[in-house]
Amino acid sequence: MSKKLDNILATAVLQLLRPLVRILLRNGVAYGTLAGWVRQVYVDVAFADFAPEGKKQTISRVSAMTGLTRKEVKRLLERDETEADPGQARYSRAIRVISGWLNDQRFQDDNGKPGVLSVEGEHNSFALLVKEYSGDIPTKAMLAMLEEAGTVKTVQDRVRLMRRAYVPGSDAVEKIRILGNDVYELVSTIDNNLTAMPEELRFQRKVAYDNIDPAAVDKLKKMSVTKAQALLEQLDKQFSSNELDEDSADRGKYISVGIYYHEQDSSEE
Repeated sequence: MSKKLDNILATAVLQLLRPLVRILLRNGVAYGTLAGWVRQVYVDVAFADFAPEGKKQTISRVSAMTGLTRKEVKRLLERDETEADPGQARYSRAIRVISGWLNDQRFQDDNGKPGVLSVEGEHNSFALLVKEYSGDIPTKAMLAMLEEAGTVKTVQDRVRLMRRAYVPGSDAVEKIRILGNDVYELVSTIDNNLTAMPEELRFQRKVAYDNIDPAAVDKLKKMSVTKAQALLEQLDKQFSSNELDEDSADRGKYISVGIYYHEQDSSEE
């Protein structure tokens, strides 16, 4: 690696780590814990993605590549696999429930808007919506999660959709899970675009200005939120209309599009 590329990569990684370390310190995660996680990921990625073409990856090769001892690599490979995080499934299924409410005519009113649903019932109820779009998550658990996030409001056993998105409110655990999922997708997109052929590049753009009038920021922020939400709802309709049936023999692809709003003083970091 050239010295110039090494310096640029170091700057990029340090910039990436700053907000992550803020989150870790706020949640009591010491450096040693993060270092252990990093060692594990180094070994996993080296084995999964960097085996020589046509050959099986070896402990010795991974040790040389990562700088870890053969003993440490072997220990990390032989660890017990942790179970999949059930909270990530809850996050994904909450999004599916909202999408179904917005796009499935059974749960809309006469004007094509999300209907006000009875909590229980066999037809056009919140219980049926949850059953159709969240798998085995109980109705009460999904309702409580959406109420806590301010996504729905329940009055006299009737559920009204208040926000057209699931964004966890006071539940820090849910927000941390989103950190892992959404940041992973953005960084993976950038990773793909660093090495992909032109025809395999993925869309990744942003609009940024560093000298915006502070008096205009609130107006621009509200406009950004409104337009971004409208675009995401349009994409949601298109995505949902192309989903495979649950019992389809074909294996579907996972796709996502994310939009974010960021704001800071021009002198920061």
